[in-house]
Amino acid sequence: MEGIGHRMIKVNGINIHVAEKGEGPVILFLHGFPELWYSWRHQILALSSMGYRAVAPDLRGYGDSDAPDSVESYTCFHIIGDLVELIDVLDPDVGKVFVVGHDWGAYMAWLLCLFRPDKVKALVNLSVPFIRFDREIKPVGVWKAVYGDDYYISRFQEYGEIEGEFAEVGVERVVKEYLCDFPVLLPKGKLFKRPLDEQITLPSWLSEEEANYYVTVFQKTGFTCPINYYRNLGSVESWTAMQHGANSQLLSRSAKQLNCSHRAWQYCLVRKTEAEPDEAIDFGCFVLL
Repeated sequence: MEGIGHRMIKVNGINIHVAEKGEGPVILFLHGFPELWYSWRHQILALSSMGYRAVAPDLRGYGDSDAPDSVESYTCFHIIGDLVELIDVLDPDVGKVFVVGHDWGAYMAWLLCLFRPDKVKALVNLSVPFIRFDREIKPVGVWKAVYGDDYYISRFQEYGEIEGEFAEVGVERVVKEYLCDFPVLLPKGKLFKRPLDEQITLPSWLSEEEANYYVTVFQKTGFTCPINYYRNLGSVESWTAMQHGANSQLLSRSAKQLNCSHRAWQYCLVRKTEAEPDEAIDFGCFVLL
């Protein structure tokens, strides 16, 4: 795609597929669910033309990256371990990059800043704020109590159950529902609001060809490994990470918080270094997918 290069990088005992273009300071883009490096294709092209090296991996368990079988291989510490080693490969001299995250990518980016702030020059996160949880309350239980058993995170906890329901409706339907609407309630027997025989009308910013890219990849990989991220929200490791962050200050200053939809944002990036004053870099408005 328009000069975007692809390669595999060995990190943390697995192979991670990355898409990249450009020369200059590295901007690392981290996708969400159910997405791929491809979610950042427009940003890769735009920012590489502005003098940056734009890099977007398929996170562990996604796309062409390795997908370990065990649920326990998808804790936040596994993902952060991947990212730390990836940053060292991408920028061996400085070992520090700009990070842009969306959804799960944003959650991991927050924790990357928490545990390895030395690896992050500045951070832009989309759709997921940093959440300080009470030490005695686990997030999965809270979401279930507030939103009920049909809440998608609640539904994702039982291994194999939601995958079976996704298989019944088909990968194409699942992918297009998530790319277009991101359903948060998934009732058993009626996963989506629309009848299954109703055609999904794609938004103007997503072509059939682009949607089919995701469909083709997830037909090959399935959804189990990406859903395993959610199954580790209640793990001891992930919960300890959030507890540890309860009283931590992640960034010295934040730029601006904007309330936008899950799929479209307007944002700016602020450099955060002691050597340089804060400088806003306006990248404008974009649609992620």
